[in-house]
Amino acid sequence: MNLRPDIALSLLDECTGDDLWSVEHCRARGVPEAWIDDLADAYESGFRARSQTIYVSDETSGNRVINQYFGVRDIDLAKRIGTQLGLDVEQIQAVSFSRQSTVDRIKEAVMDG
Repeated sequence: MNLRPDIALSLLDECTGDDLWSVEHCRARGVPEAWIDDLADAYESGFRARSQTIYVSDETSGNRVINQYFGVRDIDLAKRIGTQLGLDVEQIQAVSFSRQSTVDRIKEAVMDG
Protein backbone atom coordinates (compact mmCIF):
# COMPACT_ATOMS: atom_id res chain seq x y z
CA MET A 1 0.00 0.00 0.00
CA ASN A 2 1.31 3.40 -0.97
CA LEU A 3 0.93 6.56 1.02
CA ARG A 4 0.09 9.92 -0.55
CA PRO A 5 3.26 12.05 -0.71
CA ASP A 6 1.78 14.87 1.39
CA ILE A 7 0.83 12.45 4.17
CA ALA A 8 4.21 10.70 3.92
CA LEU A 9 6.06 14.00 4.34
CA SER A 10 3.84 15.06 7.22
CA LEU A 11 4.41 11.77 9.04
CA LEU A 12 8.14 11.88 8.38
CA ASP A 13 8.29 15.40 9.80
CA GLU A 14 6.77 14.07 13.04
CA CYS A 15 9.33 11.27 13.41
CA THR A 16 12.25 11.73 15.81
CA GLY A 17 13.70 8.23 16.03
CA ASP A 18 12.93 8.00 19.75
CA ASP A 19 9.17 7.79 19.97
CA LEU A 20 6.61 5.02 20.11
CA TRP A 21 3.32 5.94 18.48
CA SER A 22 0.09 4.39 19.67
CA VAL A 23 -1.95 2.49 17.12
CA GLU A 24 -4.68 5.11 17.56
CA HIS A 25 -2.24 7.94 16.81
CA CYS A 26 -1.05 6.13 13.69
CA ARG A 27 -4.61 5.72 12.46
CA ALA A 28 -5.45 9.34 13.19
CA ARG A 29 -2.38 10.51 11.26
CA GLY A 30 -3.21 8.40 8.20
CA VAL A 31 -0.73 5.54 8.49
CA PRO A 32 -2.06 2.70 6.31
CA GLU A 33 -3.62 -0.12 8.31
CA ALA A 34 -1.36 -2.67 6.60
CA TRP A 35 1.70 -0.73 7.81
CA ILE A 36 0.32 -0.59 11.35
CA ASP A 37 -0.29 -4.35 11.29
CA ASP A 38 3.26 -4.92 10.06
CA LEU A 39 5.08 -2.44 12.33
CA ALA A 40 3.14 -2.53 15.62
CA ASP A 41 4.67 -4.57 18.40
CA ALA A 42 4.85 -4.80 22.19
CA TYR A 43 7.88 -3.03 23.69
CA GLU A 44 9.24 -3.34 27.20
CA SER A 45 10.90 -0.65 29.25
CA GLY A 46 14.51 -1.04 30.21
CA PHE A 47 15.49 0.69 33.40
CA ARG A 48 19.29 0.80 33.13
CA ALA A 49 19.26 3.97 31.09
CA ARG A 50 16.68 6.71 30.67
CA SER A 51 16.73 6.18 26.90
CA GLN A 52 15.46 2.61 27.43
CA THR A 53 12.53 3.63 29.61
CA ILE A 54 9.07 4.07 28.10
CA TYR A 55 7.05 7.07 29.23
CA VAL A 56 3.46 7.93 28.39
CA SER A 57 1.78 11.28 28.84
CA ASP A 58 -0.91 11.36 31.46
CA GLU A 59 -3.09 14.48 31.56
CA THR A 60 -3.28 14.43 35.36
CA SER A 61 0.29 13.56 36.32
CA GLY A 62 2.39 14.43 33.26
CA ASN A 63 4.75 11.70 32.06
CA ARG A 64 4.71 8.35 33.77
CA VAL A 65 6.83 5.23 33.36
CA ILE A 66 5.20 2.07 32.06
CA ASN A 67 6.55 -1.46 31.77
CA GLN A 68 5.09 -2.36 28.36
CA TYR A 69 3.64 -0.45 25.42
CA PHE A 70 2.03 -1.66 22.21
CA GLY A 71 2.70 0.66 19.32
CA VAL A 72 4.84 1.60 16.35
CA ARG A 73 8.42 2.85 16.67
CA ASP A 74 8.69 6.04 14.65
CA ILE A 75 12.13 4.95 13.40
CA ASP A 76 10.44 1.99 11.70
CA LEU A 77 7.78 4.27 10.24
CA ALA A 78 10.43 6.70 8.95
CA LYS A 79 12.32 3.84 7.31
CA ARG A 80 9.12 2.55 5.67
CA ILE A 81 8.33 6.04 4.36
CA GLY A 82 11.89 6.46 3.08
CA THR A 83 11.67 3.15 1.26
CA GLN A 84 8.36 4.13 -0.31
CA LEU A 85 9.92 7.40 -1.46
CA GLY A 86 12.67 5.46 -3.21
CA LEU A 87 15.53 5.93 -0.75
CA ASP A 88 18.17 3.32 0.01
CA VAL A 89 17.25 3.21 3.68
CA GLU A 90 19.65 0.37 4.49
CA GLN A 91 22.56 2.47 3.20
CA ILE A 92 21.35 5.49 5.18
CA GLN A 93 21.09 3.38 8.33
CA ALA A 94 24.54 1.87 7.74
CA VAL A 95 26.21 5.29 7.98
CA SER A 96 24.09 6.56 10.87
CA PHE A 97 25.19 6.42 14.48
CA SER A 98 21.77 6.43 16.12
CA ARG A 99 18.06 6.16 15.50
CA GLN A 100 17.82 9.95 15.53
CA SER A 101 20.61 10.21 13.00
CA THR A 102 18.87 7.71 10.73
CA VAL A 103 15.65 9.73 10.79
CA ASP A 104 17.53 13.00 10.23
CA ARG A 105 19.38 11.52 7.24
CA ILE A 106 16.14 10.18 5.76
CA LYS A 107 14.60 13.64 6.11
CA GLU A 108 17.67 15.24 4.51
CA ALA A 109 17.62 12.77 1.61
CA VAL A 110 13.95 13.49 0.96
CA MET A 111 14.55 17.24 1.02
CA ASP A 112 17.57 16.93 -1.28
CA GLY A 113 15.33 15.08 -3.73
